[in-house]
Amino acid sequence: MLKIVSVAVFVGMSSCIKAAGTVPAGQIVFFRSFFAIFPIIAFLAVQGKLGTAFSTRRPLNHIARGVVGVGAMGLGFFALTRLPLPEAITLNYAQPLLVVVFSSIFLGEAIRVYRWSAVAVGLVGVLIISWPELTLLSSGAALGDQEVLGVIAALVAAAISAIAMLLVRNLVQSERTATIVLWFSATASIIALLSLPFGWQALAPRQAALLVVSGFCGGLGQILMTSAYRHAEASVVAPFEYTSMLLGIVVGYLAFGDLPTLNMLVGGLIVVAAGIFIIWRERQLGLERTRTRKVTPPQG
Repeated sequence: MLKIVSVAVFVGMSSCIKAAGTVPAGQIVFFRSFFAIFPIIAFLAVQGKLGTAFSTRRPLNHIARGVVGVGAMGLGFFALTRLPLPEAITLNYAQPLLVVVFSSIFLGEAIRVYRWSAVAVGLVGVLIISWPELTLLSSGAALGDQEVLGVIAALVAAAISAIAMLLVRNLVQSERTATIVLWFSATASIIALLSLPFGWQALAPRQAALLVVSGFCGGLGQILMTSAYRHAEASVVAPFEYTSMLLGIVVGYLAFGDLPTLNMLVGGLIVVAAGIFIIWRERQLGLERTRTRKVTPPQG
């Protein structure tokens, strides 16, 4: 239940950003990151963890994660302001597929044929979603088409976000969740603020309010998601992430008049099926590793 609520809050965050219009990506990242700090701090204070939450022995790792994360967020928000809401949300599902690919390339993880097959099928789904825009790349007007630019930005954002997830995997081996979340929000705010000289714009009161709300939603969604993973196994919680496609379709239609295309629906369902299979397969491998550890006697 907490996961579904967190997904709804994140869809609300995306909707606020889209409703704010074409605000510079760096400016959006600043609002999203800075105002997320307030609910996170309040939550940590209630839990009595605020005093030590910022303490770390790996500041450079957190900064690296922040730089990569800001790149992913900036491109993702650029895509969000230029694509229909359901399409922008669904293209982000490429991220967990690319995490599998990058885990093999950069971490040397052994990926068997089942997961490689699921990744391949999922990427075909991504191709189906983005095909109408990608076919325009052969024309000279492609770079002037906002939806084409949005699709390219969304796909690059998914790839960078997958790298960010690998950095988070490394951090969780020694860092607390509260530390990772707080450091990311703080470093992302500072990095995004550096884009101020490069075209920030004066915001109308409505735009400013929407971006502030998006930040609070981002922080609240992070808290709810973390709590969901604390109370249930990741393999049980993770599939509910895909409810965002349904919510995106409903909110996109009601708030922006966005109608899902046939390509988006077919491709989205393929990507969701591939993602759920990967989650199931990783759960099976986890159970097998646990059984192996139980039956293998200690050495030495």
